[in-house]
Amino acid sequence: MNAAFIIFDQMTALDFVGFYDPLTRLKSMDFMPNFHWQICSFCEDVSDTQDLRFDPDSFKQPLHDFDLLVIPGGYGSRSLQHNDEFISWIKTAAPVPLKASVCSGSLLLGAAGFLKGKRATTHPKAYDELARYCGEVSDQRVVDEGDIVTARGVTSSIDLGLHLVERLAGKDVCSEIATQMDYPYYSS
Repeated sequence: MNAAFIIFDQMTALDFVGFYDPLTRLKSMDFMPNFHWQICSFCEDVSDTQDLRFDPDSFKQPLHDFDLLVIPGGYGSRSLQHNDEFISWIKTAAPVPLKASVCSGSLLLGAAGFLKGKRATTHPKAYDELARYCGEVSDQRVVDEGDIVTARGVTSSIDLGLHLVERLAGKDVCSEIATQMDYPYYSS
C-alpha cells in the first residue's frame, strides 16, 4: 500500500502528525511491512502556523498512483481552496481509492470535487464553508463515506489515523496501535 501524506504551508502540525503516527506504525510495528508513504507538497518550503518546518519527499508530482491520500487542515487551506493550481494538483488524486482529511483539509477535498453528494465534517468553525462542497455537513468526529473519510478539528486527527488503521488492518491491529500510543479515547 502506498500513501500520500499531503503537506502545505501554514498547515496545522498536529493535524498532520495525528494521522501520521498511527498510520506509520502499521509498518514500524510490522503489521503491514509493505505500507509505504511519501510526504507530498505543491511547494518545496513548508512550515506550519508556528514556523515548524517540514521537508516534502516530492513536490508537484501527480498523486494518481497512490492507494491512500490524507490531507491535514490549517490556516493555509483557507486560501488554497481558491488556488486553481493547487486544486488542479489535488485533482490528480481522482483515481486514489481512499481519500481522507482532517479539519479544514476537507475544504481542499471539497474544492477538488471529491465531496459532492457526500456527508463530511470539518472544524465546527468551517461548517458553513464546507456546506457548499458536500451533500451534508456532519458534526461527527469522523465521517466515513467509503472512499472519503473526513475528521473534525485538530485532535480528531489521531482518531482519523486510528480509523484508517482499522480499515486497512482490522480492529485488533488498531487496538494494539492505540495501546502502544497510550491513546484510550478511540472507539470505532
